[in-house]
Amino acid sequence: MSESAQGIPGLPDLTHPSELIQFGTHLLKASLLLVFLVLALGIAIALLSFALRQNQQQQEILIGEWAVSYSQLLRGLQHFTLVLILLVGGFFLCSTLSNRYHHWEQAKVAQVAESVAGERLEQIAPQIRYMTEEPYVYTTQVNGKIVKVNEKRKLSRFLTLSGSQIQVKIDQSPDVRGRRAVYKIDYTADYKVVNQLKDINSFFFEASPPIGYSLLQSYKVERDATRLAQTNPGDYSFPFQLQPGEQTSLRVTYKAQGAPRWVYSANGQLLSNFRLLANANFPGADFASGIVPSEIKNDRQGTQFTWVFDDNVSVKNPFGVYTYTDPIRHTGVLPRLLLLAPTIFFWWILLLYLSLPMSLTNVAIAGSVFFACLLSLTYLSRFINPQLAWTLISLVLLALTWGLGSKNRSVSLAALICTIAGAVLPVFGLLVPFSGLTLSLAGLLSVIWLAVRHWYGLYRLELEDRR
Repeated sequence: MSESAQGIPGLPDLTHPSELIQFGTHLLKASLLLVFLVLALGIAIALLSFALRQNQQQQEILIGEWAVSYSQLLRGLQHFTLVLILLVGGFFLCSTLSNRYHHWEQAKVAQVAESVAGERLEQIAPQIRYMTEEPYVYTTQVNGKIVKVNEKRKLSRFLTLSGSQIQVKIDQSPDVRGRRAVYKIDYTADYKVVNQLKDINSFFFEASPPIGYSLLQSYKVERDATRLAQTNPGDYSFPFQLQPGEQTSLRVTYKAQGAPRWVYSANGQLLSNFRLLANANFPGADFASGIVPSEIKNDRQGTQFTWVFDDNVSVKNPFGVYTYTDPIRHTGVLPRLLLLAPTIFFWWILLLYLSLPMSLTNVAIAGSVFFACLLSLTYLSRFINPQLAWTLISLVLLALTWGLGSKNRSVSLAALICTIAGAVLPVFGLLVPFSGLTLSLAGLLSVIWLAVRHWYGLYRLELEDRR
């Protein structure tokens, strides 16, 4: 399994049975410890009451205060336990969703990479080769004497092409699996050759097919409309005769299929009177290797790229056409949000506790609604923009939050303010590029609301609402 398929390293994933059992074991131990402490405190109060049973007045004063405090502690402990359960459960839910979304993002990146990865169709510029004899001097030992030997050896030399007129038509279609594109090439090239040598008239036109093709058909080389024959099968070297001072034209044509990238390589040669016209009959075409074309034309069918080099020029990198793919931006945003979601939930619940009366039922429902909204956001973001998805979900969250004050409009408005400042804005802030600014505004709105609510008394709830 690849690293991307494993999710985010170090995060718990409750879809793994071993991690679920381990988490359950730790949670059971913590729960037993908490229950033991509460029972121990109750037993201590009972023993103290039994010890003071003879002094009735002192018992009523002391034990009464302790009993009231213990009762308040039990009620607070219920709320604390419920919030803790929601926080812990929400953390593991969000960490699991974060792992799953991270895995989905990496799979999407790998799929896009696969669509453009692989071999490329690379057409090497042809060469005009000829054989010549050059003097060669070496020394050897004959009968114990050093002798200098003068000989001639045959060497391969090359002529420079006088002109290149190339036209290539590129069509794109998906492969059988539909995961990546396949280029269909229709190639036509006319090369001019001038024999500037005085004593050589035998040449070889070496024009190899494109490197990396999966299918090659209708390959042929013609000289002045006469087809040249190969001397050996699989050897793309075509002999021809050209007298000194004469010129001729050689044409190469073929059709090929291969990877979604076609380039032309000068192979170290100087290009002169060069013209390459590439018609990419599909959307998303762009020029490759950073060699900017002399002209780019766009029409309904596709894009036309033209490279023109009139004088001698050396092009180091292969240049041509490839299929442009939109970059996958903003990866890792939602996994980060999901990891911070329990903190946002805790801040939201704290605002609700400090602003309006909260029962155990309301807290449980509010927690369920919040994490259900995050679950919906996680899977909706796979199909639509995350900001738009959270905007739609926020409307549902605000509509449900209004029910916290179903009997009083003031309580409902307070719940809406807390939800906007404590939940909607923080989540939205982690989805947009300006996270710091949005979170700062959310925090400022929260503290302003609490100050207005408690210090200045500008927003008071009716007495019956707090019971």
